[in-house]
Amino acid sequence: MTGVELRQLRYFVAVAEELNFGRAAERLLIAGPSLSQQIKALERDLGVRLFDRDRRSVSLTPAGAALLPHTRALLERADDLQLRAGRLAGSEAVRLGYVNWLPADLTTRTAGVARLHVDAWIAPSHTQAARVADGSLDLAVCWVREEELKRYGLRARLLGADRLYAVATGADTADVRAQDTAVLLDDDTTSWSSWNAYAEQLCHDTGAHAVRICDGGITGPAFFDHVRRSRRPVVNSPKGQTTALPSDLVRREVVAPTVHWTWSLVWREGETRTAVLAVVDALCAGVDDLGLRSPDAWLPDGDPHR
Repeated sequence: MTGVELRQLRYFVAVAEELNFGRAAERLLIAGPSLSQQIKALERDLGVRLFDRDRRSVSLTPAGAALLPHTRALLERADDLQLRAGRLAGSEAVRLGYVNWLPADLTTRTAGVARLHVDAWIAPSHTQAARVADGSLDLAVCWVREEELKRYGLRARLLGADRLYAVATGADTADVRAQDTAVLLDDDTTSWSSWNAYAEQLCHDTGAHAVRICDGGITGPAFFDHVRRSRRPVVNSPKGQTTALPSDLVRREVVAPTVHWTWSLVWREGETRTAVLAVVDALCAGVDDLGLRSPDAWLPDGDPHR
């Protein structure tokens, strides 16, 4: 019984009510083969067969029929517990800051967990990390290095990652080696501190060509102007990942190595509030390595997810 998960019990109830794996899978928004595997795993963990199934029909076994009402009751108690915990956790808003990226399903992940307030002040990574440290925020989504975690007394978990690409002139969309790209570094170290640290390490490690600028053109129209003047494809920053390219420019994937930028969820090391820790778990649960462990992946020194 130690391997049984509430998720699997919900799958059992859905199949029992539909008596059809296809309809149950659609209802649960998962793939049919995955549902079948989860039911088999549940049967293995329980030590009983729950369904008789062949190509034409699905029916409950006597054991399945006997366990169904107990499973429904258990799930009702679990839902009640989650609701009560959510009310307790939601008595105080959890303040979340970010740079430019948040999970698309942020609201769904935190529903019933805590009352989440997304801070309207969008600031650079190092600023958001400092705000968590001084108590202005409870959590922040930002790029952070291990030295900053130690300096500010923060903890971090992986929440997301971007694979950076290059932008170039012409019609060639073939992959480009990192050493054949250009990387922009801005003289405004206050606004671009995190990006500059990342970019300098990228150039050092891969041989990419560093280009110093002073116009804030890491993103936006000025970035595209720099691309047009460059003889090399220019690595796009994470702030420009979703920006549509002008028609005269093309996207080229960076290889040898593939270049990644991580998004950490950070909170104070001594945090004890249930609501804050519940949001951390809700947002980070199920996040895998996002391709960061592939043999050709590059992350800078000091990245906590390296």
